[in-house]
Amino acid sequence: MITLYTWTTPNGRKVPIMLEETGLAYEVRPVNLGNNEQFSPDFLAISPNNKIPAIVDHAPADGGAPLPVFESGAILLYLAEKAGLLLPADPRARIEALQWLFWQVSGLGPMAGQAGYFRVYAPHPVREAIERYTRELARLYRVLDRHLQDREWIAGDAYSIADIAAYPWIVPHAPHGQDLDAHPHLRRWFERIAARPATQRAYAGVEDAYAGGLSEAARNLLYGTSATPA
Repeated sequence: MITLYTWTTPNGRKVPIMLEETGLAYEVRPVNLGNNEQFSPDFLAISPNNKIPAIVDHAPADGGAPLPVFESGAILLYLAEKAGLLLPADPRARIEALQWLFWQVSGLGPMAGQAGYFRVYAPHPVREAIERYTRELARLYRVLDRHLQDREWIAGDAYSIADIAAYPWIVPHAPHGQDLDAHPHLRRWFERIAARPATQRAYAGVEDAYAGGLSEAARNLLYGTSATPA
């Protein structure tokens, strides 16, 4: 059994998709970011950076004590190796999947997160920041669209953790100021993932993180202006 600590953010949807795809048994422990639950001592012991998602594997391969894993990219890699799924065995395809996984965690996710903050959640508009992050995110969309021009999935012929990592950050394309009609190959890829049963199960009952905005108190907690430091 795997315990998953997560919330409804894009990063928080990666691991549910992965777990649904692999069929590994899991339970969910919600970590409500707006209520400051990510700063609880119990969660800090699992995720030293106070960020979701995180997991605890109660049946690790070495047969030892329950194993906590934090950071979404590391979790996806861990689960792929545990299940023997969604990471190509061929060395060239494997490194391609890993390159794009790291591209997502170092580029697409952070830039989309900044675009989302300044476009939706910031208490006051900052034109330079909105333009900077929206423009850089558009560039990253073009990178992925061009990459997908002659391939079905990010790592070639096989659906992989690279696709699972990127998809949740494309879901909020509209509030992030992006138009999928301008990226036809990316749109095709996006729609194919959205239609997968595992994706639909992972998103069932999940509220749109950008619908309705946040209260001032929740925004302050989520974006650190009044959060207790680790």
